Amino acid sequence: MAKQRDLLTFEVHGHKITALAAGPAELTGKPLIAALHGGTYTAHYFDVEGAGEGSFLDVAAAHGYPVVAFDRPGYGGSTPLEPDANTFARHAELLGTALAQAVARLAADRVFLVGHSIGGMIALMIAASAPGLPLIGVSATGMGAVIPSGGAAEALGSLPPDQTVDLPYEERDKVMFGPPHTYGAEGVRQAHGSYAPVPARELVQAPAWPREHLPTVAPRVRVPVHNALAEFDALWSSGPENVARFAAMFTAAPFVDASVARGTGHCIDHHTLGHALHLRQLAFAEECAHWAATRQRAENAN
Repeated sequence: MAKQRDLLTFEVHGHKITALAAGPAELTGKPLIAALHGGTYTAHYFDVEGAGEGSFLDVAAAHGYPVVAFDRPGYGGSTPLEPDANTFARHAELLGTALAQAVARLAADRVFLVGHSIGGMIALMIAASAPGLPLIGVSATGMGAVIPSGGAAEALGSLPPDQTVDLPYEERDKVMFGPPHTYGAEGVRQAHGSYAPVPARELVQAPAWPREHLPTVAPRVRVPVHNALAEFDALWSSGPENVARFAAMFTAAPFVDASVARGTGHCIDHHTLGHALHLRQLAFAEECAHWAATRQRAENAN
């Protein structure tokens, strides 16, 4: 499948934010999808083909969606933040503003927000405030309500907080991928091309996020929420009780679709069944678009 990617640049409060853009040759009326990657990846996370069915950018564009995948601060061409300023709240502020600029530049009237792992946390924080964004829904994958004590997430969180570290491929692969039968060699090879050095400060913050932020963020999200946790996630507890616990926290969301992504590890998208996740996300985006249109008609009738 031929790839057509544009590199976009946004200036936000003196910071540069870069992004990969993909989409159909002609406008289709579909919502703009904005994607936020997790820790140790760049925006190219969303351009990895896990099983030869196309990356998330490929699949979304083929279904008529314009997509913008942002490099979070400190990744790709986006300006790094000083360690003390490198907070998830600051990421949400900068990326939310960059997204507002993308909406204006691309003349989008609706936005569907996608985030993986730390990107999912930040996506939910943006959705909880969403100042002026025409947001219709959010999909947060690779993150949930419970990080097990003594697990890989806490081990990563013990790295020196003010350093940027480049973890070896084999160490990342142990955390990011499930058992050998869940992925292929080509998916791993392409995933290595999306890996990047990581500001350790965000790995320190991540294990505390479900405790310190989720209880206040979740009730403020007023758009539909999709969530998928990997069956073999090395960082999060993906048991049914914890998936249900996460969903129940979104008390203001019109509807919540939370489930386990079977046959995958933490970087769900890069597994053999990553394509199934992409189709579910696009189906959810369609449901959100229908919900938003129905709500708009009701408001216009009043």
